[in-house]
Amino acid sequence: MESVARGGTRWKRFAVVMVPSVAATAAVGIAVAQGALAASFSISGQQAKVSVDRLDGDGFVQYGSVNTKHNGEKVAVAVSAFKEADLRGLCQSVVVPVPIFGDVSLKLTAGTGGKVVEAKNLYIDLDQLNADATFTNINIGVSANHATKGPGLNDGDAVLPGSFAQEADKAVLTDVKQTSWATSAGTFKLSGLSMKVVKGKNECF
Repeated sequence: MESVARGGTRWKRFAVVMVPSVAATAAVGIAVAQGALAASFSISGQQAKVSVDRLDGDGFVQYGSVNTKHNGEKVAVAVSAFKEADLRGLCQSVVVPVPIFGDVSLKLTAGTGGKVVEAKNLYIDLDQLNADATFTNINIGVSANHATKGPGLNDGDAVLPGSFAQEADKAVLTDVKQTSWATSAGTFKLSGLSMKVVKGKNECF
């Protein structure tokens, strides 16, 4: 690659910094898509935007918790957890500001064109959610430590004292738009995975 200065940016230097991390992300993404790895997506001080056309979940629980950012700052979140979930039309994006270069967006999509994303022991740490939701046999006001329908508390979660919690046998969410700090799953099979890294903002919504 030829080193060309554009707007004060050395493209070769930028490539040396960015390419290894992008390649590593792609390798992990391919393994996750093949169902070979447990998955954990955690953004250091950055929120991710996540949209889903439809989520069908079995064994649902939601409770209040706290995330710790890389700088030690505490962030209150609602953890939505599912024993098993099928997702259609999944999109996840994050925008990272790079000094001098500007914003860089990483966008991941899967479960399109009739394909389905499959997850087990799925945990989503979010602070905003918009969706249409239907719950089956919902139990509101249960203690997070005593919920039995979902996969249990995620490892390392610090439950907010006196926090709310609710659980249900099944949950169906459509037209989901949320902002999250972390997503993890025991297994996360991303059928039809597509990842793109572009300059500027390229978000799911």
